[in-house]
Amino acid sequence: MKLKIASAVLLTAVAASVFADELPAVATDSFVSTKSRAEVQGELSAYKQAGVNSYATGYDQLAGFKSNTSRQEVVAEYLASRDEVAALNSEDSGSAYMTQVAQRGRTTTGPILAGHPFNAQ
Repeated sequence: MKLKIASAVLLTAVAASVFADELPAVATDSFVSTKSRAEVQGELSAYKQAGVNSYATGYDQLAGFKSNTSRQEVVAEYLASRDEVAALNSEDSGSAYMTQVAQRGRTTTGPILAGHPFNAQ
């Protein structure tokens, strides 16, 4: 019994030393910067003076946005597309709506394939 425990401990120690040689615990690559410390500190001070933190939760992405469309045009566009959007977001993801649109656009009477009737209900 003691022999089994001793051999297990020995095997564990050997395996640990083998795996320890594969990866260094501390990175040995040296970092080489492309900018001087003064350049980095200058960029940091310019960033702080700008007063804009795009990572902040209160950052307003639309602060400088100016639309070319009037409110009335946006409302009219919304009302015109409301039924289409509701159909595309319906339970079948708009499959029935797309079929109806395709049927409305059909002007020639071509071959009717199985599963694609001309007057789908």
